[in-house]
Amino acid sequence: MLRAVGREVVKRSRALQLQQQRFLNVHEYQGAQIMSEYGVNVPPGIPVFKVDQVAAAAKKMADDAGEVVVKSQILAGGRGLGEFTNGLQGGVHICKVEEAPALAAKMLGGTLVTKQTGPKGKPVNTLYIAHKMKLKREMYFALLLDRKSAGPVMIGCSEGGTSIEDLAEKFPDKIVKIPIDIRTGITDAQAMQMVEGLKVQTDKQAAAEQIKGLYRLFCDKDCTMVEVNPLAETDKELVAADAKLGFDDNASFRQQELFAMRDESQEDSREVAAAKYDLNYIGLDGSIGCMVNGAGLAMATMDIIKLRGGSPANFLDVGGNASEDQVVAAFKILTSDPQVKAILVNIFGGIMRCDVIASGIVNAAKQVGVKVPLIVRLEGTNVERGKEILRTSGMDLITANDLDDAAHKAVCSILPECDESSLKRKI
Repeated sequence: MLRAVGREVVKRSRALQLQQQRFLNVHEYQGAQIMSEYGVNVPPGIPVFKVDQVAAAAKKMADDAGEVVVKSQILAGGRGLGEFTNGLQGGVHICKVEEAPALAAKMLGGTLVTKQTGPKGKPVNTLYIAHKMKLKREMYFALLLDRKSAGPVMIGCSEGGTSIEDLAEKFPDKIVKIPIDIRTGITDAQAMQMVEGLKVQTDKQAAAEQIKGLYRLFCDKDCTMVEVNPLAETDKELVAADAKLGFDDNASFRQQELFAMRDESQEDSREVAAAKYDLNYIGLDGSIGCMVNGAGLAMATMDIIKLRGGSPANFLDVGGNASEDQVVAAFKILTSDPQVKAILVNIFGGIMRCDVIASGIVNAAKQVGVKVPLIVRLEGTNVERGKEILRTSGMDLITANDLDDAAHKAVCSILPECDESSLKRKI
């Protein structure tokens, strides 16, 4: 069971790469706009935000048969097979122009649940009214950062339209992987090698230019990922039919226009609030809120809670030099979560002195009004002074001498069958 929660956090972090902490994700229509700036062919489309905008957009995007594609814009995959909470099946529809407004009325403002959103789903605040493309072939293309080669790597497959994991399992011999030297950039030969690997049937030189355009985007915009799936082929050219773009948060200072596209409605509100105070937070599904300084200690705290039979409600690292404002913000985030039944504060005073964090805990708890059991474990610099502050605070705190004791008391505080004598409230 030990380290089980650590693995859960890693799994959740990967799923959230694009929702908050380290990476920025943009919607399909935003990605199409960005790619078109680099000469990449994308399907024509118009984003709409209100139902009364749909009819005009649908008329402009209609094909010869009078049909358009209406796409929900959420930051999660599996839209086509998703289901709205109002019962509407599918987040992507092909319909007649005259049917688009009525369909959009059922989608805009709704909540779409897919395999990647979790049971709560994601709000649909934007629809993308797109031209229905006639595609002959579908392929897969991606640009990622590769640890092994310490630089970008292009991955391609002459089959597409489904996940790369499925493609790699079904067509391992069709996967093309080409590392790129970041110092020299992509060469004409490498671009053509990818075109050959994709088995492009139209103008190969034009296709190579599309590949190079995607690489320029990857570098210029500080991308962590450019995944085009499918990269499709019409009678004339390659088209990035759908794409996921991820951007490194560390580059936000020089990509301000790009990061202004962030859609916080697609993110966990707690994680959005934490980011504003430079707190590292990931919401989980347990009942014991954790506030810890240091990512390693936070992981260990969650592990021992799990080992003691409890379940952590979050990963929350306040860092090694947290201010009182940050501690107050952390308490507000923890107490705003209705599933939190107890809070465990575990601080090791290295850079952060225990008396400073103790004052912050007391002031924050009084300001926020903590109504659940609050367990505090302090160790390190000025620990005795910190304990004195907690003891004389007049607050109903549960203190612990070590991490195992803290985890036991946190779990015991929410279990009715637990022995109350084990919850010693005085140091």
